[in-house]
Amino acid sequence: MAAPKRKSRERGEREQRITATARSIAASEGWSAVTIRRLANEIEYSQPVLYSHFENRDAIVAAVALEGFRELATALREAAPQSVDRQTALRSVANAYLGFTAEHPALYEAMFAMPTSLEFAKADTKPELKDAFATLAAVVTPSTSGDEVATETFWALLHGLAELERSGRIRRNARDERLALVIDRWIQAQET
Repeated sequence: MAAPKRKSRERGEREQRITATARSIAASEGWSAVTIRRLANEIEYSQPVLYSHFENRDAIVAAVALEGFRELATALREAAPQSVDRQTALRSVANAYLGFTAEHPALYEAMFAMPTSLEFAKADTKPELKDAFATLAAVVTPSTSGDEVATETFWALLHGLAELERSGRIRRNARDERLALVIDRWIQAQET
């Protein structure tokens, strides 16, 4: 009985090492530098060992993305204490979201831009994605839980701002002004 537990633990440790190495390479050199061959060399495993854990590079990216969604959900939860008013909670969550994207650009790219099999709003959606969505929904639509369209729309607003900031197409120093405008209009629209 101890051997199967040990093997399972070792497998999990190898997978964590693979995803951590992929994240590290992507953060320093970009996702184009993350290849199965490079990962195998970096962690000193053969390519078949990597393929025994992950079907392909996209599966590794998906595993990294799942880590990102866990981390994003945590950041959003920490940003929106339940004792504040809705406008402050929305502003805090929006700032946390944009801060997360700025601090972890390669991770965010894995979550939203790289090809993966991860999908939202499906019966088999991964718990990490559901949790991130639910965490955002708790702030975006606290009195109308289940309003998925409103949460998707607010998320899309944040994603658009994040991508425009990341690419340098809008001024980062105007973030507070943009967020104030978005949140004020968002609350006005919800009240009508």
